[in-house]
Amino acid sequence: MHFNLDEIVNCLNCEILYKKESYKNDILFEISTDTRKLKPLDVYLPLRGENFDGHNFIDKALENGALGYFTQDKFKINKKADFVIYVKNSLIAYLELARYIRKKINPFVIAITGSCGKTTTKEMLSSVFQTQYKTHKTLLNHNNEIGLCETLFTTPLDTEVLIVEMGMRNLGEIELLSNYSNPDIGIISSVGSAHLERLGTIENIARAKCEIVTNLKKDGLFIGVDDEKIKKNINYLGDKIFTSLNNVTNIETQVDLTKFDYKGETYKITQPGEYNISNALLVIEAALYKGVTIENIKKGLLDYKPIEKRWEKTTTRGLTFINDSYNANPESMSAVIKTFMSVYKKPQLLVLGDMGELGKDKILYHKQIGEFLSNFKDVKLLTVGVLARHIARNTTLESLEFENNELCAQYIIKNVPCDTTILLKASRAMKFEQIIEMVENYDND
Repeated sequence: MHFNLDEIVNCLNCEILYKKESYKNDILFEISTDTRKLKPLDVYLPLRGENFDGHNFIDKALENGALGYFTQDKFKINKKADFVIYVKNSLIAYLELARYIRKKINPFVIAITGSCGKTTTKEMLSSVFQTQYKTHKTLLNHNNEIGLCETLFTTPLDTEVLIVEMGMRNLGEIELLSNYSNPDIGIISSVGSAHLERLGTIENIARAKCEIVTNLKKDGLFIGVDDEKIKKNINYLGDKIFTSLNNVTNIETQVDLTKFDYKGETYKITQPGEYNISNALLVIEAALYKGVTIENIKKGLLDYKPIEKRWEKTTTRGLTFINDSYNANPESMSAVIKTFMSVYKKPQLLVLGDMGELGKDKILYHKQIGEFLSNFKDVKLLTVGVLARHIARNTTLESLEFENNELCAQYIIKNVPCDTTILLKASRAMKFEQIIEMVENYDND
């Protein structure tokens, strides 16, 4: 997105600390917050956080060809710049400029949040809506306030539908994202135990997720799963839809295909699991509201492909790995295990790791996963991590505990027979992709 200096001043009501006499205000430029990605004649916007300060790189930005820069510090004037803009808070300035872009392009905005399933739902939404509309979406999982700005700053001018993923770690964060994006549709995919460490209770998590409607358009639509925690906390007077698997019939699940009937139509998705059907229902309702044809909805769902570390299949050395280790909480772990056990033939192996951000009851949650696993048989369990060992110690399954990924990978290499399908499930911090890499790169010599 290109700006000129007059636009910036009018949008932010900011102060110009310095400007070369020869500078013309109608010159167009882009804004960059990263000196490593900054292009010559960009304007540098230094962000300041708890553990970093972009103001320390203003001189570097000018060395890299920056036209000018923003600053929160009035004394930071380097006359090598064509101009210097003073703002009280550079992050707020970034957000205000993002809102300006949102209003200027004026796309139809769909916002999605949830304890789990939000990124999958976002990707499904994109796959469906791009069949009929010029669509832009949040990149990967860049779902905080900086990610929102990045998304809006990279939105093409001809975008018709913008899909924004919203993450949070505390109360108030979803409200902020909603206020700066002004959604037409707000979606909550789930409320679960993720972020208990920070928010303390499931009730607080539900309240935080429901902030998505704080700036939802009055004539818009809220869509959520049929969950009493959401219904209790959703404060929206406009139209609301609550989806439920109880309204789905004729479910047929295979390894790479799931069929189901919903409201008189048969849909197919390329991923197994009822939780993926639940995500798809949210997408179907959003698409129907916006006028996407049934044919395009079906095509988009069938074209959906998961992003990295979400049910990602890798085959190496005769072993098939299903890597779903992008993130993990008790709800997602039990759902993925249930699906894995139902769709893959034996021999199977479960490799489970620590689940993060579960608060004071984190050991209890891991124990409960162990108890859940006792419902299955004829499958071996390997755990990695200090918390995951409580899974192994509270199940009837045959199990082994490992301190790290390397020891686990060595066991798999030496002891797991070919043709075994292996599920990897843990929180992102466990870096379970390393297990696949170690098996793949093992030197027999």
